[in-house]
Amino acid sequence: MKTILSAFILTIATTLSYGQEKPIPLYPKGVPNSKPTPAAYVEKINESSWIDHVSVPTLTPYFLSKDKANGVAVIVIPGGGYSGLASAHEGMAIAQEFNKIGVTAFVLKYRLPSDEIMVDRSIGPLQDAQTAIMIVRKRAAEWGTNPNKIGIIGFSAGGHLASTAGTHFDKPVIENKENISLRPDFMMLIYPVITFGEQAHVGSRENLIGKTPSAAQVDLYSNEKQITANTPPTFLVHAEDDKTVPVQNSLLFYDALLKNGVKAEMHLFQEGGHGFGLNNSKNKGKWFDWATNWLDENGFLKGK
Repeated sequence: MKTILSAFILTIATTLSYGQEKPIPLYPKGVPNSKPTPAAYVEKINESSWIDHVSVPTLTPYFLSKDKANGVAVIVIPGGGYSGLASAHEGMAIAQEFNKIGVTAFVLKYRLPSDEIMVDRSIGPLQDAQTAIMIVRKRAAEWGTNPNKIGIIGFSAGGHLASTAGTHFDKPVIENKENISLRPDFMMLIYPVITFGEQAHVGSRENLIGKTPSAAQVDLYSNEKQITANTPPTFLVHAEDDKTVPVQNSLLFYDALLKNGVKAEMHLFQEGGHGFGLNNSKNKGKWFDWATNWLDENGFLKGK
């Protein structure tokens, strides 16, 4: 009993020490592009913090005290093949790690593509990502962050959503009356789904745009084809032996970034597979340390 109580107290203390706050609904006045939610469509979270059937998307902030915050903000997008959200090791743990380097973090709980709850499932997740960027930028002064230092990090299918936000920002799928910039200032893509072509993670592609998408849809969401000179600076990590999302996804994106003159850094692990989160058990290297250096070298961690 003492062990359980101690573990509980440690969990609470850890959560509080990193400033986790109450989740913020993205759409307090009603979710766009939605149908009435069926009674059977109920959000669930299991013992490993896997979330599915999301119909009410939120942002969970991880704030810092003023003396520790450096003004940078990052939106964290967990993966899950567009069928669920790995909210622990690709969400909360990542936000806490960013807090350690002075970055204010926001974990996005986004809607999974579904014809049951959406009019157009292909734009549902992107609506949530664009709305998250808009909210964080709009409330930057209130939250003590710099509106010009708002980045996005995504894992696996969350990397596809992050890269979509970073390449489709000039194609808004939300109402933006105040014309707030939807462009992330930087992207960090960790074993990301990028292409919907030959090297696609088929499950992610089918969940987002269906089993018989048009060629135009495949090209639109093959984000290596959407890069321009205005694409944000990007940091990529992938394992060469990834059997779930082939490493070619990151290679294609990196190559297109170079061709368009976009600042980019890529780290490839020889081994590690897929879904390793912060720590690749097959390698002593810590990609988050490399990412921190990259942020610093690009001026994001220097002053407010």
